[in-house]
Amino acid sequence: MKRPGEVTLVEVGPRDGLQNEAGTLTLIDKLQLIDDLGAAGLTVIEAGSFVNPRWVPQMADSEAVFQAINRKPGVRYSALTPNIKGLERAISAGADEVAVFAAASESFSHKNINCSIDESLARFAPVMEQAAERGLPVRGYVSCVLGCPYEGEVSTDAVAAVTDKLLQMGCYEVSLGDTIGTGTAGSMKALLDRLLADFTPDQLAVHCHDTYGQALANILVALEQGIATIDSSVAGLGGCPYAKGASGNVASEDVVYMLEGMGIRTGIDLSALVAAGNRISAALGRDTLSRVARAMSA
Repeated sequence: MKRPGEVTLVEVGPRDGLQNEAGTLTLIDKLQLIDDLGAAGLTVIEAGSFVNPRWVPQMADSEAVFQAINRKPGVRYSALTPNIKGLERAISAGADEVAVFAAASESFSHKNINCSIDESLARFAPVMEQAAERGLPVRGYVSCVLGCPYEGEVSTDAVAAVTDKLLQMGCYEVSLGDTIGTGTAGSMKALLDRLLADFTPDQLAVHCHDTYGQALANILVALEQGIATIDSSVAGLGGCPYAKGASGNVASEDVVYMLEGMGIRTGIDLSALVAAGNRISAALGRDTLSRVARAMSA
């Protein structure tokens, strides 16, 4: 499989990152972050989540965020939508794209969204239908692809089954989430060997958490398998709720630095990205979790 010459980074900091941060941010701070990311060259920014605000208080102002974004040409602003009500809110707020999420582990599905995998997929049917009617692209997430906090190892066949269902329902791409960050280069290769027997690299993306410091190694394996879409979070925003005190999402700055070193194009200005990460970290009252940002800012 040929390594891609160009990679799209899906910036998940304003949603997946911030929703797991303890510190609260003002609407102005969130808008500044999204603006900074667009200015740095990110072309896909997950800007909010239309879930019940009781469950995710950090995302309670997602309507206001989407309505006030200083939209840059060529940038897609996406939102997480767990059900039809969430989709309707996302449409009225002006999201360019939406995402739905399922798990590869039954235990995680029950603990996280209080239903089975099949029940969660059934909830997405009306979402997919309405999104298709409106010409709105839908991206799928599968969590726990390389390990579950309740079940431990997750079979590659289980991941393949959920991925297949999401693609059959109409998702244009499925992002494979190592939710607890226990994956290794070996387990990532085994997973992709299984999935690429059924799917093409352009149907898949990777979403690696860095809990055990393996995210860049796992992303490298995905690149070598032809995967050209990578989820990341500026400044490593977002803790991992299932591994106390551990870091969550891989830092966008670290991914861009690695890609640049490999001669892979991203269209991202690394210095501007570091500045964006440092600014949002200061607003949260904490240090950046990006090693590259720390080194460049020293």
